[in-house]
Amino acid sequence: MHIAEGVLSAPVLLVGAVAAAGLTGVGVKKTDQDRIPVVAVMAAAFFIASLVHIPLGPASVHLILNGLMGALLGWACVPALLVGLGLQAVLFQFGGLTVLGVNTVIMAAPALGLGLVLRPVIQGRGVVAVAASFCVGMGGVIGAGCVAALALYASGEEFLSAAQLLVAAHLPVALLEGGVTAIVVGSLKRIRPEIFAATSESGV
Repeated sequence: MHIAEGVLSAPVLLVGAVAAAGLTGVGVKKTDQDRIPVVAVMAAAFFIASLVHIPLGPASVHLILNGLMGALLGWACVPALLVGLGLQAVLFQFGGLTVLGVNTVIMAAPALGLGLVLRPVIQGRGVVAVAASFCVGMGGVIGAGCVAALALYASGEEFLSAAQLLVAAHLPVALLEGGVTAIVVGSLKRIRPEIFAATSESGV
């Protein structure tokens, strides 16, 4: 889901950088010190999952886990994703520093929105909570694909086909992410319920 350097127009890069800076600032402000270990673990999980690429036709896709991060971290998912993307750009040249802001918004915006809206449902019990967890995971990927497609299209109509292909290629991944998120959230609610309680108490 990374957009490479040299593809997006300058106005899109500027808007992405400003939006990422604003979201990160709020995310840092809303992150309690005692939550930093959990944020670090999720940033590491995102970093590693994104390195495992699955061949799909002429391209490849990979797990993203942004929806899971939104569900577990709330606002703290933004700085966590920024750190993970920054390390990938520096160490492996995935994306790049000039597009770091746009890529952060692509990953964080849908994850944050879905995580905040569906968190009360996820904290419940039963089939509805499982369905909400699945929707967060699936929606995080689909939302990221749509934001990435919008960034490409805003940089030039010639990217329309690439934008459509990007979204279509990640639909299978979205379903997989939904299942993974539902399983992980269900497991954490049983063995580490304080993770959700801490996030709620911090107002995220």
